Order: sequence, then structure tokens, then C-alpha cells
Amino acid sequence: MRPKKSLGQNFLTSIPARIAIVKAGEIHKGETILEIGPGKGMLTVGLLDAQARVVALEKDTELIPLLSELFKDYKNFTLLEGDALTYEPTFHHYKLIANIPYYITGAILSRYLTFKHQPAMMVVLVQREVAERIVAKDGKHSLLSLSVQAYGTPTIPYRVSRGSFYPIPNVDSAVLKIENINRNNFKNQYHEDTFFQMLHAGFAHKRKFLIRNLETVTGKGALLAYFHQLKISEKARAEDVTLDTWLSLSLLLCSKSSIV
Repeated sequence: MRPKKSLGQNFLTSIPARIAIVKAGEIHKGETILEIGPGKGMLTVGLLDAQARVVALEKDTELIPLLSELFKDYKNFTLLEGDALTYEPTFHHYKLIANIPYYITGAILSRYLTFKHQPAMMVVLVQREVAERIVAKDGKHSLLSLSVQAYGTPTIPYRVSRGSFYPIPNVDSAVLKIENINRNNFKNQYHEDTFFQMLHAGFAHKRKFLIRNLETVTGKGALLAYFHQLKISEKARAEDVTLDTWLSLSLLLCSKSSIV
């Protein structure tokens, strides 16, 4: 089976990386794991051996017969043919553990973190640079880091060299673990929607001051009052503002509408 570039396939070949991913998943016997893109089943073996109930979602029709044959004797394995960007789990209590195609990392994180029934935890192999941006240890936030941290706590428990895959990618990778996934940061759906509306507006033009970007959402007079109340500099840019401040700012805008 030749890897398909169109599907972003880089099959995992490293046993130490597999062990690290399974360990990060803190798997308990019998719990449900959703694996996106099992490929040739390298990670799947580790998940099954940890006695998880694995639901594997594979888009590549040519891999379906191979995976069906490989795991035909496992009663804790279910194979589904489908696209992770259109699929929505029918089960409610699960973890998402996968080696995902890097070109859809942002879309996968956004989709599964915002489901009504979110995964309890996500452990995904992603490009190392993207993982480091999400964790934002340098204090500089991005649209992606804030979008992830609004729902959970991201860490990087393990880094993976590019030689751990076939074909070998041009970048190094990392295991991104997102724990404590919930919606506790939001008062209600309107607050959640407003938060993301402001976030997208704030990062629309990165070189502009944040207050200028947010004028598309609400008037400058109200923004000046909010910035003063939250002690945000008028010269701050979107990347300088913490998650807590973004949440407070969006809540103030909601309160103005008398919905929260």
C-alpha cells in the first residue's frame, strides 16, 4: 500500500512513539477510543493491547480490506469507513487518540473540541511547530492556541523525530495531549459564539492593534471602556492578550446585549 500524498498519509513506524502515545492516553480497560486514520494499524495495535474499545475511522477505501483482515480476531475493534471532517460520533464517552494528517490539524481540533459531546481527552500526533504554538509557552498566543485552550489544557508529553514515519516527512512531530476538555469557560452558547467572533476579528490583521480589529464587532467607544476596565493597553495586539482576558472581554460584550 503506497501512502497517498493527497490524504496526507505518513504511516507511523516507531514502536517507542506508539508506546508514548498510548501512555499519554491513560487508557482504562474497556473505554472507547476513537482513532482517526489508523493507516496500517501501527497505533491501533497499541490501543487494542491496552484493552480499549477501538473505533477506527478510515477514509482510504484501499486500506479497509487490510485493516479488516489485520484485526478480524479482535472483538474490541470496530472499523468505520468515513471522513473525520464529516463524521460525528454517536457515542458520548470517549477519547480521541490518533496520528492525524497534518494538513487538517486545525480543522480536526476545532471540529472535535466543539462537538456537543466532546472527547474527554485528545492525544494526537501533530507537527512539532504547531504543537508548540498551541501550548504557547513563549506567552505569544495565536488563534489556534486560544481556540484549544478555551476548551482544555494542552501539553507536549513526547516529541517524535521525522524518521518515525513512512514516508519521512519534512518536519519533526510531537504528541499533543489535551486534557480536561469541557465548556466551563463559557456561560452559555451565546458567550461561546461571541468569544470566537471576537477572536477571529482580533486576529484578522495581526499587525494592527487589537482595538482597531475589534471595531468590526462593536463600537470604539464601548471598546475603550472595556479595555480600560480590563486593563488592556490600547496598543496591545491580539497575540498579547491572555485567554482569561479574551473570555472577560467577550463576556462584557454579551452583557451589553443582556443575554448573559
